[in-house]
Amino acid sequence: MQIVRYCTTVEATLNSLSGKRDRMTFETSLLQSRAQAMRAQGWWKDMTINDCLAKVLAVTPDKTALVGHVQGGGMARRITYRELDALAAQAASNLRALGVGRGDVVSMQLPNVWQFVVTMLAVARIGAVANPLMPILRERELVYMLEFCEAKVLIVPANYRGHDHAAMARGMLPKLPHLTRLVVVGEDGPDGFEEVLLSGSDREAPSLADALLEPDDVALLMFSSGTTGAPKGVMHTSNTLLSTLFTSIEDLRLTPDDVVLAASPVGHLMGYAYLTTMPLILGATVVLMDVWEVRAALELMRSENVSYSSAATPFLSDLVGAVEAGDPGAPDFRLFGCAGAPIPPVLIERAAKAMKLTVCSIWGMTEVVAGTLTQIERASDLSATADGRAVRGVEVKVVDEDRKSAPVGTTGRLLFRGSSLFAGYLKRPDLNSVDAEGWFDTGDLAYVVNDEGYIRINGRSKDIIIRGGENIPVFEIEALLHRHPAVAVAAIVGYPDDRLGERACAFVVTKPGQTLDMDELTRYMQTSQTAKQYWPEKLVICDDLPKTASGKVQKFKLRDRASELTSRPS
Repeated sequence: MQIVRYCTTVEATLNSLSGKRDRMTFETSLLQSRAQAMRAQGWWKDMTINDCLAKVLAVTPDKTALVGHVQGGGMARRITYRELDALAAQAASNLRALGVGRGDVVSMQLPNVWQFVVTMLAVARIGAVANPLMPILRERELVYMLEFCEAKVLIVPANYRGHDHAAMARGMLPKLPHLTRLVVVGEDGPDGFEEVLLSGSDREAPSLADALLEPDDVALLMFSSGTTGAPKGVMHTSNTLLSTLFTSIEDLRLTPDDVVLAASPVGHLMGYAYLTTMPLILGATVVLMDVWEVRAALELMRSENVSYSSAATPFLSDLVGAVEAGDPGAPDFRLFGCAGAPIPPVLIERAAKAMKLTVCSIWGMTEVVAGTLTQIERASDLSATADGRAVRGVEVKVVDEDRKSAPVGTTGRLLFRGSSLFAGYLKRPDLNSVDAEGWFDTGDLAYVVNDEGYIRINGRSKDIIIRGGENIPVFEIEALLHRHPAVAVAAIVGYPDDRLGERACAFVVTKPGQTLDMDELTRYMQTSQTAKQYWPEKLVICDDLPKTASGKVQKFKLRDRASELTSRPS
């Protein structure tokens, strides 16, 4: 039996008679096998963000919900929960007037601005599907994604970081037959956000009590970040998305008094879930930062009394580096959830020393939200050596090639099942990778650290380097390189070798004023007492590594480059 969400028969018939397309159907069969257990165990609370927002409004309607900070944009915009509710209701009414209804996709290629939050809440109110898109995407990726998900409305910034998004979007319109409306943030005129979505009308704005989104409807469609190739459309419902957020609020000891810095992109799951949705369902305050600049971030954290944030390793590295260089830091900043890429152990040590900052390591991915978390009370001991243990409501296990549980300390494939597992891939159920027992193959490699169930991510299955039959422990060697005084960032990938099958190539970004060559790298590896078979055999110094906007190194690009470099005639 397949669970499918779609428009009513009457709506479909009327659309057919009027020449309009039927609304897209979403196969969410991954929900069926676990729904009864998740509800019985209390992990699925059958609540949506609309229900949560209504509870917050009943208690603290005049509390600041959002602080929208735009680089170079003058005064920050402050929006209370009452004002946010009114803005979302108006935008929902205008979206509905544009023909957007249940099951329609609204795509938002926006940076961290208040208009993004208003739109995501408006979309939820009318039962549509939010589709955040990263601002770094360009025509090639966007045309594919927008047409694949049959987006009905696209919202873009007029300009962002020197790129004319409005012109780009208008140029794509002939290739997007399903798209019926373009909306531009920061532009006046008929396509402007204020004019299209926030202008007054005689239409009654839908209240939270009238919200149409159901807990098992697809609420969020997010394309995978593309570290290994073509993106896939990951579908989440309110139950799958919120289940882990409810437990994370407790495990991270967050309260409505916390102030959350949203600097990690809201177009990525970390920013969308942990930095906007989670604080809003809690009734906390979100400080939005549209462009990352570390010293501006620290100044903003001081002025707004920021106490918590989550982001990938590069964000934490920037913060620690700035404080070590003399920035006074942010005295109220107590907790950082570090996810998106493994954390070099030395960075945890530096954060504690320089900032007195607790860093909780988190492992997650678009398909599972957050899968593991290091508890606050264990962070000082384990965040440097582990990526957490399974959050409540989910299970993880490490298996060998025969899918049997791997012994402690032995690297294997990481499997996941539980409350926050996604609802499936849009239009590609054949790629769901879930077995008969409900285990999802994450594609990550990991090993169990201790008998408490803590795990350490040890790379991706595609990142394995097998040199002469010997598996190179990629992450451990990368962590070792990060301890070299000249190394700012390092990544290791394999390249083909006729005799050994593969060898290891290190791509390194050096610290300002520092240098590194192969002779020095060899001397360093010799002093490390590491098996010689694990040493990088080629070194490439570069200005930066290719990354997704969330900070994940795109190793498939590095592998391609390493192969090109080693195939050139000497």
